[in-house]
Amino acid sequence: MIIIITPEKIVANETEVINELFQEGLDLLHIRKPVMNLEEMKDFIQKINSEFHHRLVLHSHYDLAESYNISRHHFREIDRHNELYKSLTGKTISTSVHDIETFNELSKNWEYAFISPVFPSISKKGYGKDSEILNDIKKRDNSNVKLIALGGIHEDNIHIISDSNLDGVALLGAIWENNQPIEIFKKCRQVVLL
Repeated sequence: MIIIITPEKIVANETEVINELFQEGLDLLHIRKPVMNLEEMKDFIQKINSEFHHRLVLHSHYDLAESYNISRHHFREIDRHNELYKSLTGKTISTSVHDIETFNELSKNWEYAFISPVFPSISKKGYGKDSEILNDIKKRDNSNVKLIALGGIHEDNIHIISDSNLDGVALLGAIWENNQPIEIFKKCRQVVLL
């Protein structure tokens, strides 16, 4: 499984790129736009082809889900601790963790969790340079929740992830900080499908 996370700020031609990524086989897109207000978020979603709306995951403005056929919501670690997800019923939920011990404690309510940073981050310079997550995932004992690698993953190291005890990858910087995002996605997808 390949998931792409949007950058926090708008990128030129972003929704056009998103539509093309879906056409190339993108599984899920996480919309993480913390600075967008409700109207801006509506406008953003409307620019994504409606045939792909069921593959969108909201990080905010959860109340828009019903209007756009979106059934997936992501909750940050702090929101999980504050149990904000409990007010939702009938939704597919995901979350984020930063160590395997926390992942192992997740209940089966969660479809998947991002674990990060796996490699030094592309979008957050200096973040994750001493990460031990790839070694730590050997301690995984939670089979109820899918484990998705995030952080510093790109076309030259994604093969390491596909050889690990992980269920998928999430890309951010490799896609959005590149002037050929579709080509990078295709290269990454080819490795994941092997």
